[in-house]
Amino acid sequence: MANHKSAIKRIRSNDAKRIRNRYQAKTVRNAVKVLRGTTDKNEASTRLPKVIAMLDKLAKKNVIHKNKASNLKSKLMRKVLSL
Repeated sequence: MANHKSAIKRIRSNDAKRIRNRYQAKTVRNAVKVLRGTTDKNEASTRLPKVIAMLDKLAKKNVIHKNKASNLKSKLMRKVLSL
C-alpha cells in the first residue's frame, strides 16, 4: 500500500481514469460490432461518421493506439462501401 498522500491520490485518480477508459472503449467496440452487422447501406452510412468520431476521440486520448484506430476506420469504410 502507498505511504505518501500524493501516491494515494494518484491511485484513486488512476482507478477513475481506468474505469472511464474501459467504459468508452467498450462503447466503441459495441458500436463497431453493430456497424459490421448492418446490412442496410443507408443505415451503415449514417452510423459510420459517428463511429469514426468515437475512434478518433479514443486515439487522441491514448485509450487505443492511433494505428489501431486508423486500421478500424479503414476496414469499416471498405465494409460500408461494399454494401
